[in-house]
Amino acid sequence: MLSDTPHRRSLRLEGYDYSQAGAYFVTICTQHREFLFGDVVDGTMVLNRYGAIALRCWNDLSHHYRNMESDAFVVMPNHVHGIIILADPVGAGLKPAPTDSAHALVAAPPGRKKHPLSEIVRAFKTFSSRRINESRGTSGTSIWQRNYYEHIIRDDESKDRIREYIATNPLRWEIDRENPLGRGEDEFDRWLATVKPRPDMRS
Repeated sequence: MLSDTPHRRSLRLEGYDYSQAGAYFVTICTQHREFLFGDVVDGTMVLNRYGAIALRCWNDLSHHYRNMESDAFVVMPNHVHGIIILADPVGAGLKPAPTDSAHALVAAPPGRKKHPLSEIVRAFKTFSSRRINESRGTSGTSIWQRNYYEHIIRDDESKDRIREYIATNPLRWEIDRENPLGRGEDEFDRWLATVKPRPDMRS
């Protein structure tokens, strides 16, 4: 059985409000890092029906959480990467994440409620688990690891680099740290480790 021990060791930022406006890079892994969503073929991710369900559930999130916008996203054989952008409700004040970039100063249209990142990730895991289990007749089976990995995006330069990483993730599969069969090390992980600790959230 594949190890379910997180490869990334990090701590949640004490006192940080994860419902405030900002951009967040999120990684969510399958239970035991099972290859569930398809295969990487010649540098292209080929989704199976469960991968297609995960993609649809992610795309549906912004319809349920109006303070959320989905940016770059990819489904991989045993995990997903995505950038989630949260907006502040009008009247709550513009509150930047700890960054010099103006991208974190975002106001939501009137009536939008603040939903924290953990709630949005939990909803994705719940919706996708239910639909995948319905599809394969395995009601109640755990699809995702309990933890997920989150990185506060500090500036536009970092956001662009993370977008590029997400877009090219299938090309990097052989050195992906989430690939139990991978070999080597991705320079992206070395770079990310120098930015700030990635909080290991529970949902």
